[in-house]
Amino acid sequence: MADNLPTEFDVVIIGTGLPESILAAACSRSGQRVLHVDSRSYYGGNWASFSFSGLLSWLKEYQQNSDDSEERTAAWQDLIHETEEAITLRKKDATIQHIEVFCYANQDLDDNVEEIGALQKNPSSVASSTLTEPLDSACVPKESHLCNTNYEMPAKDTPKSDKGVSLEVNDVEEILEKENDCGDKTFHTVLDGGKDESKPMVEDNTDQPKKNRVTYSQIVKEGRRFNIDLVSKLLFSQGLLIDLLIKSNVSRYAEFKNVTRILAFREGKVEQVPCSRADVFNSKELTMVEKRMLMKFLTFCIDYEQHPDEYQAFTQCSFSEYLKTKKLTPNLQHFVLHSIAMTSQSSCTTLDGLKATKNFLQCLGRFGNTPFLFPLYGQGEIPQCFCRMCAVFGGIYCLRHKVQCLVVDKDSGRCKAVIDHFGQRINAKYFIVEDSYLSEETCSNVQYKQISRAVLITDQSILKTDSDQQISILIVPPAEPESCAIRVTELCSSTMTCMKDTYLVHLTCPSSKTAREDLEESVVKKLFTPYDETEIDKEGLTKPRLLWALYYNMRDSSEIGRSSYNGLPSNVYICSGPDCGLGNEHAVKQAETLFREIFPDEEFCPPPPNPEDIIFDGDDKQSEAPGTNNIVMAKVESTEEIKNLENPGKHL
Repeated sequence: MADNLPTEFDVVIIGTGLPESILAAACSRSGQRVLHVDSRSYYGGNWASFSFSGLLSWLKEYQQNSDDSEERTAAWQDLIHETEEAITLRKKDATIQHIEVFCYANQDLDDNVEEIGALQKNPSSVASSTLTEPLDSACVPKESHLCNTNYEMPAKDTPKSDKGVSLEVNDVEEILEKENDCGDKTFHTVLDGGKDESKPMVEDNTDQPKKNRVTYSQIVKEGRRFNIDLVSKLLFSQGLLIDLLIKSNVSRYAEFKNVTRILAFREGKVEQVPCSRADVFNSKELTMVEKRMLMKFLTFCIDYEQHPDEYQAFTQCSFSEYLKTKKLTPNLQHFVLHSIAMTSQSSCTTLDGLKATKNFLQCLGRFGNTPFLFPLYGQGEIPQCFCRMCAVFGGIYCLRHKVQCLVVDKDSGRCKAVIDHFGQRINAKYFIVEDSYLSEETCSNVQYKQISRAVLITDQSILKTDSDQQISILIVPPAEPESCAIRVTELCSSTMTCMKDTYLVHLTCPSSKTAREDLEESVVKKLFTPYDETEIDKEGLTKPRLLWALYYNMRDSSEIGRSSYNGLPSNVYICSGPDCGLGNEHAVKQAETLFREIFPDEEFCPPPPNPEDIIFDGDDKQSEAPGTNNIVMAKVESTEEIKNLENPGKHL
């Protein structure tokens, strides 16, 4: 069907990230004919979630990503008229760089180990796709900053007790077919430009692994229980995304869990931060005097705008300096700055800190004892929810569907159509494009920021409690004043993002170097210990063991203005990728701003009509009774969606 699409649409959207998906739902809901395409084989773009094998396949795709523009140039040039010109789009995604993978868990891989519930081989299926083709570094463009996969000893940065092995691994199946005598070994995958000067090193470890430890083969077998987000976000319970989910009724398509605790890292220890009134008075970490001081300050922050005399003299100061003037103890200053306001010590102003603290307090108690919610099955569910809403109201979706160029009329300067990889010319009035699809020529004047990300699989929580089902957020303050704080989100198995007896840990911060350089020394080595280490911290408690780790840098285009792009037609609108912030406010604001710019007279994502008010388009037998005010929907392809509307299931 993809090579026989309609040729006329109102809106063509390229990319299925969160802002594009929200826009698709809003446009389709307002009655526009929407075509939503993505060259990837999955929804979400850089907002997506993957199973464990799906993530390995995603890494493989990045390595094999190549630019085949020369091959397809002749296919679409004949479709460009003399009065038109073409703006080519990028054929490969260059938003991820410096990928490094470490496996610390036992490589006790039995023959024929398979992922439980895996489907038959299908390269288009993300959840079950495998890495089947041999690596060929010659096919990898230099611009992608990726090179052939090398498994190597993690060099001098890896603790001496790690056992390294250099392997040549082409796909997931080959990993699983390794013999059973691998023992305790660490392998390291580098997918990054740069020479690999390390030599193969193999050391046998005759020690028998301890029982009840999670092994790599278990992770592979239970790979479908993992839902690993490319970007780590939480939803503020009073935030813009929650309000939009409820208003548009898209919340019916997802379920959420409340983040159960806020943590702090101080003096080498992880502590739980009291944030509600009950938590403050039940806390054993605070003295009675500190509890009163904290409650007094938080009460002031709730309506700080009503008391300008309390902070006007400090508007030019940093928030950390302002906290010192409030006579808070160092303990309280740390809690407020890093665990409640969740801001940087150096760059956050007093007003920004007060605003963040007020927002934190306002979000308390709406859905639980903390201000945050997390979607079951990962952040990648949210774009898919809005895509489903768009499809209900008639939007057409095509994954693995590449767009080669935009067709621009020379006289008017407006974009008239797109040409896809089948050579089809598809006309539309408006075009919305994800930033990553724009060519290097279009983005030649753009200066991007970077986000450092790490995804860890561990065997226990960073702060043990009676319950092993804790969802935690921790802000680790920077080691140096000019550095940035690092956000740590720890997810348990009840979030449907990892297998039982493991935790999925996300690390995020603005980049100053590569992701591994930014995160390994400052956080990973402080909070975790590699799988075969037995180091014990000062309190005699064993740190969580690190089973598997992935580091990568992701491009942040959230602050790029339209004027930075070269030669954009007036009816082409750009959506950015994920930003470094904790919430999704930027994506929602961007989607709403663009929608109001394109359709100023339409309501943004109004609630859907009641099922009894829906008239199927083309149903001649159904007559409208006098005095009724029925709503006519866009075409609904099946009655299954109507049943879903009638039985929405769980709400927020």
